[in-house]
Amino acid sequence: MVHDTEEEFKESDQKNAAEYSSDTPSSSQDRLQKDYQELHERFLRLAADFDNFRKRTARDLEAQVKFAIEEFAIELLEVIDNFERAARADETGAGEGLTQIHKLFETVLERHGIRPITSVGKRFNPAEHEAVVCIASDQEEGTIVEEYCRGYCMHDRVIRCARVAVSKGREGE
Repeated sequence: MVHDTEEEFKESDQKNAAEYSSDTPSSSQDRLQKDYQELHERFLRLAADFDNFRKRTARDLEAQVKFAIEEFAIELLEVIDNFERAARADETGAGEGLTQIHKLFETVLERHGIRPITSVGKRFNPAEHEAVVCIASDQEEGTIVEEYCRGYCMHDRVIRCARVAVSKGREGE
């Protein structure tokens, strides 16, 4: 029995108390047993409903995780199609085609919050850069002088560190 307001609950509680007090001991016990059965059945239904909800939520979450990058993958398929077209093109158009594909690819990445990390000329930062080699140069010690592999951030989080060459200053100083 579900009550919408506190007053309805109090009235129902008073009514039940009056019924129990006017009943004989055995009928009072039967009434309590009946109420217990009803509550137990409600509990079992609620437990089953909650278990079904939990399973459905887990399935939905699994599907969301599985297909989270679907839109991103579809956009990357456009890039692959353009690479295939560029590969079939004559040599004069291939360079131009590859430049256009590169721009398209960068646009797709930017739409999804993925941006390159600028490295050359900056101070080495271990959170963004991976030093592959230290070389002598005219640059100040700790300055990145060459980038071997570009790093990327996704929504202000580094997803791949840039692999770089770091200056160790002038040789012999």
